[in-house]
Amino acid sequence: MKSHVWRPLYVALAIIALILIARTFMVPKDFGIQERGYMYGMHRKSNEAEWQAVKVKYKTAAACKECHEHNYNDIKASPHTDISCENCHGPLLDHPKDPTGLSIDRSRQLCLRCHLKLPYKASDRGSLKGINPDTHNPGAECVMCHVPHNPKPMNQKLEVKK
Repeated sequence: MKSHVWRPLYVALAIIALILIARTFMVPKDFGIQERGYMYGMHRKSNEAEWQAVKVKYKTAAACKECHEHNYNDIKASPHTDISCENCHGPLLDHPKDPTGLSIDRSRQLCLRCHLKLPYKASDRGSLKGINPDTHNPGAECVMCHVPHNPKPMNQKLEVKK
């Protein structure tokens, strides 16, 4: 055969050899080895202690229920029932030990993350009740008329006795 056929073959074989050599130095010896035998995965027995030391950033709403049961019950009885507390309040990892130091975002922008009217008819996002921020009480914060844990307009909640 002519050399124009052999040269690319040698180059390809050299690249494969370099990859295999690099792999032996870069991949840890216990990568993929587990109790049930050899399995590929992003897990190594030697770094389990490292992962156990990592602090959990997000937890479930059940963790919030311990101290905030009233708010938890309100939100579970509202249209926001499927939304985790951390979607609006941030990760539990940052929750201070002193509750007076907790900052609560009551800005209009936080509500608009989900309630901005979007024309997506083919997805569930289009079925969310949305608003046009330019026409729906512009400049007013949502919490002036809505309780976030039970977001119906306040005037709908009040019963007027005649």
